[in-house]
Amino acid sequence: MLTDVPGVRVGHWTDPVAQTGCTVALFPAGTVASGEVRGGAPGTREWALLDPQRTVQRIDAAVLCGGSAFGLAACDGVVQWCEERGVGLPTIVGPVPIVVGCVLFDLAVGDGTVRPRAAHGYAACVAAVAGAHATGRVGAGTGATVGKYLGPGAARPAGIGAATRRGDDGTVVSALIACNAWGDLPERAARPVDATPFVNTTIGVIATNARLDKVQCLLVAQSGHDGLARALAPVHATVDGDALIAAATGDVEVPLPLGLEDVRALTADAVEAATRAAAAS
Repeated sequence: MLTDVPGVRVGHWTDPVAQTGCTVALFPAGTVASGEVRGGAPGTREWALLDPQRTVQRIDAAVLCGGSAFGLAACDGVVQWCEERGVGLPTIVGPVPIVVGCVLFDLAVGDGTVRPRAAHGYAACVAAVAGAHATGRVGAGTGATVGKYLGPGAARPAGIGAATRRGDDGTVVSALIACNAWGDLPERAARPVDATPFVNTTIGVIATNARLDKVQCLLVAQSGHDGLARALAPVHATVDGDALIAAATGDVEVPLPLGLEDVRALTADAVEAATRAAAAS
């Protein structure tokens, strides 16, 4: 569970009839984040600020959305929820919530006219818990499918999966992955026969209690993509939009460089396990 990292909360909004939804991760004050896209067709919001060269260090929430680019509207509801609670980057006119989002394409499953909106992102925040949260065909994973590289008729249901790995020094690394991949589990791998664009994408959030800066969070996100590559084949295709956010709450000091490399190894393992769980939903 992503909530195995203290202070992190997770909530879903799910429409099981239309087969879409959104998932929100809410972070404690002081959380630092970065992220990396390796798919060719991503859909994101506020992603540029995750670059270590950019000024803002904090992140308040991450949103995983169905609905393709339409689903990014859910982020507006998360911003509203944060603003009402005084959560955000301090400015001369008050806090500005830092909310990063990414989407997957589920419009061809269920009712494609129904997409996550601002009210649904807000509802996911209201539903957020600090304990065990649902996985499977919920939230952003509700309409997810895998195996589309073998043609539309070969696609099978997937969902959202979670996994946690722990270091000997008290470090915790958790991953929450919504898997809507062009590929599939490697043991199912075969030669691709279809490359229909804009219908795929695996997205996710990695959280750790380690104290990391933005450059180090970027390295963690990169290691998360190593986990995707272990769990999916093909992966990071031009018809995927694979994107991962890595967030560090900073509760545990890790020695450099060994501690960072341990976090990265735990990350790859957690992302692989979470992606496999999502693909098998």
